[in-house]
Amino acid sequence: MRATVTNTADRSTSNRASRGGGARIAAAWAAAAVFLFTGCGGSGSDPLGNPAQVSNPSGTSGQTLSFAYFQRCINPIFLAQLQIQLNGTTATNTCAAAGCHATATGAGGAFRVVPTAAVVDLTNQANTAAVIRNSDMYKNFYSAQSEVIVGTPLESKLVKKPLLLNVLHGGGRIFASESDPHVALMEYWITNPVPNGADEFSTSNYNMFTPPDPMNGTCNTQ
Repeated sequence: MRATVTNTADRSTSNRASRGGGARIAAAWAAAAVFLFTGCGGSGSDPLGNPAQVSNPSGTSGQTLSFAYFQRCINPIFLAQLQIQLNGTTATNTCAAAGCHATATGAGGAFRVVPTAAVVDLTNQANTAAVIRNSDMYKNFYSAQSEVIVGTPLESKLVKKPLLLNVLHGGGRIFASESDPHVALMEYWITNPVPNGADEFSTSNYNMFTPPDPMNGTCNTQ
């Protein structure tokens, strides 16, 4: 029977080499992990954490829609008695009715209307921008504009929903087609924003009326 002799020195050297290789592999994986996490937005000091401060720069461009045209030509649509097609039946109601888009009692999502909003006299110099922005009429304007993609009426919820253009509307179909006069008013408003750099009260958009009178002019649609 032959005895097997193990060289203790060789075994010790082999173990050290094995431990050293494992340590190098672990270090390589750790470095790769830091690189990956940092590349995905983690901070350099803590790859699993968020940056100490996040900066969201404000927009530097963009346009708004005309308040004057909204008040005279769009807001009345929300108060008008309209025929509604819902579940095969025809009814008459307003967009600002209780259960629809009325501010206090509506169930119509984010779009809200104050039915009793008073008309703001835009010819009265006392009605500054600050005063108007505190009015109920401005609340209606602000809410309606949030349903709009400026320049693209058929992509705007304010137009798509009452026409049922590939989108659900709890209130049913309000307008039979784009040829409806109310739709023409909304499309004109959406496609005629105020000039870049101007606010929603810009008088440059008074040419949307004939004559260019924001209180008494006829609402243009083209």
